[in-house]
Amino acid sequence: MSIEYRTPNAADGLALSAMARASFAATFAGKIEPAELAVYLDTAYGPAGDMQRDLANPAVNWRAAYDGDAPIGYIKVSALALPYEVPFDPASGAMEVRQLYIDESAKGSGVADTLMRWAIDLARSRSTKELYLAVFDDNARAVRFYTRHGFGKVGSFTFYTGSQPHDDGIWRLVL
Repeated sequence: MSIEYRTPNAADGLALSAMARASFAATFAGKIEPAELAVYLDTAYGPAGDMQRDLANPAVNWRAAYDGDAPIGYIKVSALALPYEVPFDPASGAMEVRQLYIDESAKGSGVADTLMRWAIDLARSRSTKELYLAVFDDNARAVRFYTRHGFGKVGSFTFYTGSQPHDDGIWRLVL
């Protein structure tokens, strides 16, 4: 595997969406009702979905990993934009990891670690004091990963895929 890391552009959108759709579906198959999963995947990764909008948004910072022309992972970082009330007072200028997705074939390869180090370095370069993220409470692999990178759970909220509720944790890294 020869991995290249770079900032994706609009031309990468469909391939990134396909990779993200497959990664999300593989991670949450059996945990989300199939009809609800289909609606979520279309909203998030469809041709007019959230991912395409974020690729065009200069306020969203991206880093992606490619094996040849194929995306095998990505991370998005922005100003703190949690879509829910937080039970604490985030530091001024706090940032948020909005997604970190890795293709099934690249899990365990170090791609996620490299992308997370990039996100932490980006936050530090902007003198950010805190970096936040949200993660499904029952995503044990992700919880272990974020804990290993120094994040700690500071709150929770309900995340919906369609009408199906899920318990998500709010995690913070103090920089």
